[in-house]
Amino acid sequence: MADIGRFNTLNVIALTANGAYLDGGEQGEILLPNRYVPENCQPDDKIEAFIYADSLDRLVATTDKPLAQVGEFVSLKVVQANKLGAFLDWGLPKDLLVPKALQHSPMEVGKRYLVRVFLDQRTERIAATSKLDKYLDIWPADCKEGDQVDLVIGGKTDLGYKAIVNHLNWGLIYDNEIHQKIFVGQQLKGYIKKVREDGRIDLSLARSGKGKVIDFTDKFISYLANNDGVSHINDKSSPQEISRVFGVSKKAFKATVGHLLKQGKITIEADGIHLK
Repeated sequence: MADIGRFNTLNVIALTANGAYLDGGEQGEILLPNRYVPENCQPDDKIEAFIYADSLDRLVATTDKPLAQVGEFVSLKVVQANKLGAFLDWGLPKDLLVPKALQHSPMEVGKRYLVRVFLDQRTERIAATSKLDKYLDIWPADCKEGDQVDLVIGGKTDLGYKAIVNHLNWGLIYDNEIHQKIFVGQQLKGYIKKVREDGRIDLSLARSGKGKVIDFTDKFISYLANNDGVSHINDKSSPQEISRVFGVSKKAFKATVGHLLKQGKITIEADGIHLK
């Protein structure tokens, strides 16, 4: 059965003047309009398509990629608001509705909001909500220290930034772990620093230990290559300058320099660090 609000790989049943009909299982035949039908498409071909209801509440398929699928969190811009609620641009012809009752605070046209996309099981319509907490931390985090995870940046706190981990749990990135510009709604990779006894998750944007050094090594080599083989920033530079230029802590910078020195790839001279 085709999952509404997600990408599905479906078989082509027939080709018509309107487009290709796909086998949606219990959902029946679903039209993929002509503008999305691949060239030389034939019956029994498989097509990866996103399924949603059009403006007439008919299930249709598209190969366009929305900014989020059902069950995911995303930052979207309000393009219209009326008595029904706020309508968000999510990359498809039909805008995504956030009903008034599902708005954490009244939404305004032109502003962006972090929302969760969901499927109304009764109407089979895709909608969104900015009331996020009811969907998070329902189950204990299925991750361990060092795991790479998908993050969606949430709001700023006194300690750092909240982030949604794998679309399932809240985590926290402390200010001293942030060495790059981040913003609410940003999607990026991160790492589990610690899962506390109470289930709370501490996050980092860079791997710790040896992995962290390896992550930054290629970036630093590229920096040297693009700057005439020399970096005037060295282990005597301030943590603030290192963070501003390279987006890493001074500890990670020094560890990487030491690693490259042992490999014989750099030398340290009076005017800076040189690429061999």
